[in-house]
Amino acid sequence: MTASRGYKTMQSTRSNTETVEAEETQEERREAAAELVSNTPQTTAEQAAAHRTAKPRVVVVGAGFGGLNTARKLGDTGVDVLVVDRNNYHGFWPLLYQVATAGVEPDSIAYPVRAILRKFKNVGFRMTEVSGVDFERRRILTNTGDIAYDYLVLAAGSANNYFGNNALAENTIGLKDIDDAERLRNMLLSAFERAISTEDPRECEALMTFVIIGGGPTGVELAGALSELITFVLRKDYPMLDVSQARIILVEATDKILSAFPPALQKDARKKLKKMGVQLRLNSPVESVSEHEVTFKDGSKVRAQTVVWAAGVRASTITDELHVDLGKNSRVKITPTLQIEGHPEVFAIGDMAYLEGYKGDQAYPMVAQVAIQQGKQAARNILAHTEGRPMKPFHYFDQGTMATIGRRSAVLDAFGIHLTGRIAWLGWLFIHIIYLIGFRNRVIVLTNWAFNYFTYERGVRLITHTQREH
Repeated sequence: MTASRGYKTMQSTRSNTETVEAEETQEERREAAAELVSNTPQTTAEQAAAHRTAKPRVVVVGAGFGGLNTARKLGDTGVDVLVVDRNNYHGFWPLLYQVATAGVEPDSIAYPVRAILRKFKNVGFRMTEVSGVDFERRRILTNTGDIAYDYLVLAAGSANNYFGNNALAENTIGLKDIDDAERLRNMLLSAFERAISTEDPRECEALMTFVIIGGGPTGVELAGALSELITFVLRKDYPMLDVSQARIILVEATDKILSAFPPALQKDARKKLKKMGVQLRLNSPVESVSEHEVTFKDGSKVRAQTVVWAAGVRASTITDELHVDLGKNSRVKITPTLQIEGHPEVFAIGDMAYLEGYKGDQAYPMVAQVAIQQGKQAARNILAHTEGRPMKPFHYFDQGTMATIGRRSAVLDAFGIHLTGRIAWLGWLFIHIIYLIGFRNRVIVLTNWAFNYFTYERGVRLITHTQREH
């Protein structure tokens, strides 16, 4: 108990000291920011926001789940907020696989950032690419000029992890953004169009073979949705093809899929996928992927024109330029109050952040709920610091995990309850509708799901542009 009180006293003292230092240098930084902004092309609204002198400036890098929840929590408070992102939209990435398999339109899972934030008078947005951070001068470096900050929240999300294998990046397609999902949809549909024209049986076989590397939720959900697209829709679109010869191969380096789920749910998922015709290839680490072939470490090979990479993620590549301590998957190591050690004015959250404490000594997972909750806590801690109050450590409320396996089936692990089948699927539907941003998006997605459910159709079977040839 004494040690605990001592720790709190130290934290309070540190917080008070940092507050005094912040007050002493805040005006200087604000003047520098005004000078910097005056030399950067801006709109009238941005110029007005940049020259406010009464409030500290919080810059949030990333408009994903974490960044938006930070900005919202800071909305209409005593700070000025600027959200920066390379895209002008917030995407609901858990549904990317449905865009890739023609289940929903791309714009139904995305929403303009400015529309989300415009109700907050103290929150602005700028579309720009962040390349690094100058901690000494308290500026982020972007392709449209430097941006000064009093507080910085790094919430740039994640990227595909190819473990240093550039050939994997070149010869596979990931699923991290709308562009990826549309490109994959184009590749899937184009493969069937090309299969009609070829007279080479080996080429036709490769065109109709789809390899998904990675047995986590993304790989499992994509495999299930692709199976239904082929079985119920493309079979009717291409009667001249023997669609039963199409193969979906789900590859996993370990002996299990959905490793974060309990064994009983893993077993149920395996059973469901096999029933849908998905070939499971467990204990099969990939050695290499060439232009039309996957080679496994045991020497075996599979010819395939379409190979999807869902085997690993890492923090956004911006972490490589920060020169701070990194944990597993290049995630930034942070303190329990979500700050970067040595830079108390800088916070890292979500997929970018490495903090142990999940189920004992594990790092918190790279999932949306962690980002949402950390975003809110980072905002609370920033406000506490500006008001001279001690910051509070992050505590995670685990709401469970779930994954869908085609229509009417899912696995759900939440609050000690394990569900499978239709009940789990309905729970999955409800959660995903709730977290979609925008009434229009919810209506469109729900309508699409209802249409797909009753008709077995996929209305977005469009090849919209020429994809990169494999």
